[in-house]
Amino acid sequence: MTAHPHSRTVPPARTPAAAGPALPPVPAPFRLPFHYGALHQLGVDWRADPAPVRELLAKHHPGLTAAEFDGQALVSFNYQLYYAQYAFGGGITQEIEFNVIAFPTAEAHRVPRLGYPEYAQGWDQTKLLGIARLHVVCDNLFAIDAGRALYAEPKHPGWFEVDLPSLNGPAGETWTVHCRDGAAGPDGALERHDTPLLSLTAELGGLASRPAASAPVTGYGTDPEGRLLAGPMNLSQPFRWYDLAVPEHTTRVALDVRAPAGDPLRDLAELVDGRPAAGAWTYQSPPVAAHLRPYYLPERP
Repeated sequence: MTAHPHSRTVPPARTPAAAGPALPPVPAPFRLPFHYGALHQLGVDWRADPAPVRELLAKHHPGLTAAEFDGQALVSFNYQLYYAQYAFGGGITQEIEFNVIAFPTAEAHRVPRLGYPEYAQGWDQTKLLGIARLHVVCDNLFAIDAGRALYAEPKHPGWFEVDLPSLNGPAGETWTVHCRDGAAGPDGALERHDTPLLSLTAELGGLASRPAASAPVTGYGTDPEGRLLAGPMNLSQPFRWYDLAVPEHTTRVALDVRAPAGDPLRDLAELVDGRPAAGAWTYQSPPVAAHLRPYYLPERP
């Protein structure tokens, strides 16, 4: 039978592509994305021997591989002070993270080969080089619950005493963070314990910084079922990155970990014990308003 000259062959229907995994649940009362009203952040990076870093990472995140930069692994400290506005009002949170820079083992073929300065300035456009959280201390019990439920963060109670650069304080670029242990009280409030966990000081005054366009920053977690999660965090402006690799800057950062034996912070401290920091980075939200100095009005004549 001859086909009609204006007819066409209809291609067979396509089989739908296999669906990917479902997104992790967002349990009530949490909502995503979580919006920060303001964020002030200090990060410090240390180079470390790869073998013990790989061993420690495997205990927490078996689906990740520790990244290497010129043959060295990278351990990071991340302090955050942030404000969030909710329907019922506002909340302020402080926390620290100890992380290993890592990537999903299954995506190793996509990870670019970078030196530490290139990574620190945001050259990894795949964003696979992320922070594998090994220990997080936080002073907000609601944020602890949210971090555990949403991002599988190993988050624990603690509290802070800090001295930070501020437009409302003396001039300077020195960050000082003291962290002590805490617990969730029976009344739902944070209990402050006297046990010191760590102290960190970063003296960054007089140092030149470079803008680091690292966003989104990928944070990794492993949930109780062993599933690897990746949670990106966007930032509205670049970090400021400080190169501390030159010998004259080796004393700019001081870390003192006093966590008791058995605390994960002790394991992390051993990875960087005696090593100078390779770099530091800061992020501070710009102010949105300023209440100015008052002035006297003339008396009525």
